[in-house]
Parts: sequence; structure tokens; C-alpha cells
Amino acid sequence: MPGGRLTQQERQKIALGLADGLAYAEIGRRLDRPTSTITREVMRNGGPTAYRADLAHRATERRAHRRRPAAPRGAAQVPEQAHGRDAEVVREYEEGFTTLLMKQGVPKMMARVLTCLLTTDAGSLTASELVQHLQVSPASVSKAVAFLEEQGLVRRERDERRRERYSVDDDVWYQSMIAAAQGTIQLAQTARHGVGILGRGTPAAARLENIARFMDFVGESISRAAEQGREILHTRPEADSEGAAGRGPDDG
Repeated sequence: MPGGRLTQQERQKIALGLADGLAYAEIGRRLDRPTSTITREVMRNGGPTAYRADLAHRATERRAHRRRPAAPRGAAQVPEQAHGRDAEVVREYEEGFTTLLMKQGVPKMMARVLTCLLTTDAGSLTASELVQHLQVSPASVSKAVAFLEEQGLVRRERDERRRERYSVDDDVWYQSMIAAAQGTIQLAQTARHGVGILGRGTPAAARLENIARFMDFVGESISRAAEQGREILHTRPEADSEGAAGRGPDDG
């Protein structure tokens, strides 16, 4: 599978594939590229309806030039390359995760900040560390954190040096699932309310009743699964792997 940046010819093939209505996975297969590479390329360059190969290629070249400046002397380093991680692989993963969050409705800068926090071992960073890692302005970080905090996705705390730190909480995902379930159940209630308005037994009312039943089932299933799986958010996978590693082939 070819590596490195997309060529201009590959971008032209992406544009043709989008025009033909091909899925990202199919375009990636034809170019022998991961689906995530195609998804990220399209989403960061206007989306499937506005993607243009020539503009995307120029934008990528401009971004590459902007990444060149040296880090300020004495600036805090974000501990992303611990444990022998490959810096380029980590960056590609962060971009892919950010793209996924954007597809689910999270604004770009907010998605970048959340991804950065999620992929940091400490689970928390200061504003200056986020600014350095993302190469953005302090104002951009401040705005993104305010949005994420309002959504309950991050929390503020003070470290021993009285610096403000932004942290992700494992329970964020539980709360997110519960909120999604509540929204789904509310949609079911609204659909069922329309049954009486449109007249029970009519085609429109039957359609809304089926939607309500489906949404009730999905919402209740999400809530039940979130409750059952909540403890997973607080377990340590390495403990399980260490236990497995310690067992011999003859152990029961």
C-alpha cells in the first residue's frame, strides 16, 4: 500500500470518484489507500459536494509549509511520543479521529482539542500545551475548551503550579450515551404524539407509530447497554493482559 502524501493525480481520481457517487471505501480501494485517508482528505477540503482536486492540492502544500516553524525555545513539550510511538503514525491517527468527530457534528477546532486530550497519556493538558501541539492561537483553544466544557466533554482543574488544566473524564462517554438515549426517546414521544393529530389508521400515522416504536426500542437499548457497560470505563486493560500473560499453557 503506498504511503506518503496524496499526489495531485490521486486527488483528481478522488474528485472523479465523488462525482460518480462512489463511497470513500471504494475510492480508497481503487487508489490502494486506507478509507480513513480518503475520508480525511475530503472532509478537510470542502466535503463531498465541494471537493476540488486542484484546490485540495494547493491547500495541502500550504499546510505543509506552515508546519515547518521551529518550536519556541523553552516551550513545554506535549508528551505524545512516549513509549516509542511513531510521530507520523500518531499524527495520522489524530487527524482520522478528528475527522470522525467532525462527521458526527463536532466543530473542527473542538474536535481537534478533544482528540488531543483523548490521545494524551495524562488525559489533561494546559492551554499552552494545546496551543503548541495544535499550532493554533490561544483564543482558538479557549473558545474550543469553553464549547467542550459546556457540552460536558472536558473539565477544568488546577495543578500544583496553579495552572489551569483541561481534562477528559472517562464518564464523558457514559453521559454522552445517556443523553443520546434520552434524545431518542424524546423523538419517539414526539412521533407518537403525531399519531393522534394525523388520525390513527392513516398512512402517515402508521408511519409515525412505527418510528415511535423503533425509537423507543433503540433508546431503551442504549440506556440499558450504557448502564451495563459503565464499569468498563473504569477498568485497567493492562491488568487483564498481565494476568493473561502470566498464565502458562497448562493453566486452567
